[in-house]
Amino acid sequence: MIDWLRRSSEPPALDLAGRTVPIVLRRHARATRMTLRLAPDGSEIRVTLPRWGRTADAVDFARSRSDWLENQMARVPDAIPPVPGGTLHHCGHALRIVWSPGLPRKPRIEDGRILAGGPEAGLAARLRRWLEAEALTLMGSDLSHYCSRAQVATPVLRLSRAQRRWGSCAGDGTIRLNWRLVQAPEAVRRSVVAHEVAHLVHFDHSPAFHALLNDLFDGDLAAANGWLKREGRSLYTAFG
Repeated sequence: MIDWLRRSSEPPALDLAGRTVPIVLRRHARATRMTLRLAPDGSEIRVTLPRWGRTADAVDFARSRSDWLENQMARVPDAIPPVPGGTLHHCGHALRIVWSPGLPRKPRIEDGRILAGGPEAGLAARLRRWLEAEALTLMGSDLSHYCSRAQVATPVLRLSRAQRRWGSCAGDGTIRLNWRLVQAPEAVRRSVVAHEVAHLVHFDHSPAFHALLNDLFDGDLAAANGWLKREGRSLYTAFG
């Protein structure tokens, strides 16, 4: 169960099933009301509120949704670090991890498996670096494709390790995409890229933005969004 909010000089937090989870407040210029979410890995409670919002009200809001937070915490998947004989997801496919010290250190895909060598102690780190490199290559290709369709110049692409966003488009046009999307089905990853490209034209979520996104994305947008809502947390199980 969730205990009462801890009142001290420390940052606000709630107890969720025996874990002390910090409450992180984010003030947003365009926010008109408070919204609440749990980080995908259950590491923090996030409250977005208008710039004029009061901290005490935001904390009380989080506390009032204790039952919902409890249910969300129960849905956080257990961490499953990548180990020999385990699995790693790439473009929606579960690949069996085959490790041997005699194999090349650089991972490679072969017959539904991912083969990797080098010291076993550094295997997880090598697999993560490999996935990040794959993400940069695939997302770079996606970005060029959708920018061509939108008839805009291809901007700078950066990988993100964000815990709360799949993608973002900065005021200078730089696009950041969460590297973990390389584990998702290709249509899901590409839907996020198309979303951020649409922001290069419409820096909002207006009807014009959604119309452009529907024109750009060559897939089932509702299905891709639904997958992220249902399965997005699973992209954090291997590497947090």
